[in-house]
Amino acid sequence: MLQDFERSKPEEKDALNNEIKHLRSQLIGQQQLLREKKLPVLVLIEGWSAAGKGSLIKELISEIDPRFYNVVSPAIIPESESRYPFLYPYATAIPENGKLIFLDSGWMESAVRKKLKLEISKEEYRRRVRAVNEFERQLRDGGYLILKIFLHIDQDEQQERLRALSESADTEWRVTGDDLWQHREYKHFKKSYDEFMEETNDVIPWHILDGKRKKVAVRDALKLLVHRIGKALEKGRYIGEPFEEKFPLVKMPKLSEVDLSVSLTDEEYRKSLKKLQKRLSELHNILYRKKIPVILCYEGWDAAGKGGNIRRVAYPLDPRGFDVHPIASPEPHELNRQFLWRFWTRLPRSGHICIFDRTWYGRVMVERLEGFCTEKDWQRAYNEINEFERQLTDWGAVLLKFWIHIDQDTQLARFTERQNTPEKQWKITDEDWRNREKWPQYEVAVNDMLKKTCTENAPWYIIESNDKKYARIKALKIIVKALEKACEKRF
Repeated sequence: MLQDFERSKPEEKDALNNEIKHLRSQLIGQQQLLREKKLPVLVLIEGWSAAGKGSLIKELISEIDPRFYNVVSPAIIPESESRYPFLYPYATAIPENGKLIFLDSGWMESAVRKKLKLEISKEEYRRRVRAVNEFERQLRDGGYLILKIFLHIDQDEQQERLRALSESADTEWRVTGDDLWQHREYKHFKKSYDEFMEETNDVIPWHILDGKRKKVAVRDALKLLVHRIGKALEKGRYIGEPFEEKFPLVKMPKLSEVDLSVSLTDEEYRKSLKKLQKRLSELHNILYRKKIPVILCYEGWDAAGKGGNIRRVAYPLDPRGFDVHPIASPEPHELNRQFLWRFWTRLPRSGHICIFDRTWYGRVMVERLEGFCTEKDWQRAYNEINEFERQLTDWGAVLLKFWIHIDQDTQLARFTERQNTPEKQWKITDEDWRNREKWPQYEVAVNDMLKKTCTENAPWYIIESNDKKYARIKALKIIVKALEKACEKRF
């Protein structure tokens, strides 16, 4: 791509300015339509140091209402200091429906620099390229308009610009050691940029612009943006078709096949609880020291005992090192983004634990059955969830998923107790009773979920919870065993 780039020819200045003025007026007219059509737009500006990325963004946003866009410059954090997954800065920055975001460098710059600095292995680099393609495809299939631009200058032009910046007291701060290193290693960077763009061009194509001719670059970027927005407004939001990648799956029983008669005596429960909580407290310290992130996911029937189970897990943990996220219906700002966004924003830092009381699996259960998303959306979600979880485990997270299981008679007894106990009445709602009437449909959805998303890297565990004491001990045993294994692997 860069190898075949041909520099643009000089153009008449007045004609260029007139064309830019016309394109800006078109963009002004489009911004209100973007709001009406709820079309989110992400513009990624990559390129060489000193190529003019910031200046290009300034020109692109000059006539846009500032209430409807954001400019984000994700820092390139050294791998030794990173506390979140690779895609975290970008996944958490995606815009709401009807708004635009401009990224001043992004996933390409981060991946290439860390590869050339030898901060990540070749295998990890390959994983990141795959994650980028998955991320871009998920956004595209969810209706996002993505424009990727690379601003190109040759080595001589870069040297001249870096020198000019360095010679001014007001701009010398803009030239970093990394910029100078990139200039010295121009050929290696060019080859790596080229390879990255080739490998990430299929889902969303790259557009290479001539950074040496600044006005031409502004005109070409505006033309691309106006054209892509116009096309999307004309056709409407793109909704991707479901497809299925072959993840290695673990066979799961159907819920009807699970034996719920298992139980513990009070004495067995007390002894096991004390021992397991003590060990979990010890492991929490080791997790923090070794910077191992832990994500515990709880799903299950209403009144199955998720809250009590979570309390027994959380009790021995240092409160400064964990968070519990109760997930309810999406807020308006969450509904207006790709469905995984609200979970990306709640991920733990390395060395911390987060517990989700309900999760991203709402997409293939309640949202599927209540019609809160389209059939294409929830069918596509199985694969998107598997990809998301693979990215988390590639990052090094311990990811455990629990389905807290009870039968209908037990649920009815617990609903009735809640209804008749004043201090527990807040736990029972009309929605709980409505959901109970749909038990058969939910059971089909849960069986589909277990079948399609029980992967080898992120398996499901069915926790028999007719006896809450048994359920708590079983979950604690699984957690302790998984954390011990993770701590032994990390030196």
